[in-house]
Amino acid sequence: MAEAFPGGVILALDWGLARVGVAACDPGRGWAYPVRTLVAGPGLWDDLAGVVAEVGPAVIVVGDPRRLDGTIGPAAENVRTQARRLADLVRLPVWLVDERMTTRQAQRRLHGVGRTVKSGRGVVDTVAAVGILESVLRALNEGHVIGQKLESEDACGETQ
Repeated sequence: MAEAFPGGVILALDWGLARVGVAACDPGRGWAYPVRTLVAGPGLWDDLAGVVAEVGPAVIVVGDPRRLDGTIGPAAENVRTQARRLADLVRLPVWLVDERMTTRQAQRRLHGVGRTVKSGRGVVDTVAAVGILESVLRALNEGHVIGQKLESEDACGETQ
């Protein structure tokens, strides 16, 4: 049986090599909104801790960038490593959620409002984080738990 998903505000991250998109939802979980895009680099961990303190989430979901066939590649391994580090830093539950195609969907959303790939580069990760969070909110609204909670020494197996 799947572990219950904690109540309260959810913070969502779309973790990339250059940027981390951040989104959150209201306490009633009625809607997701973009928070900001963080630049990967030396100040990232301080920036993440600041966003967590500002938003006050009960749980964090991190997009799990599996390959299209569902296998775990280098990008997913990197995200899992970073997600474990984040969980240790903020001492909150962190869940991995399948994010296949969210960046592409975010690019389509931005194109729909007249943004090119180049002009949308700084926000596409945040729009992708909103997409990840919207999929979580939809599943929770339908009575499903999606993703997998990271455990301290977990190898992060298949999503439930």
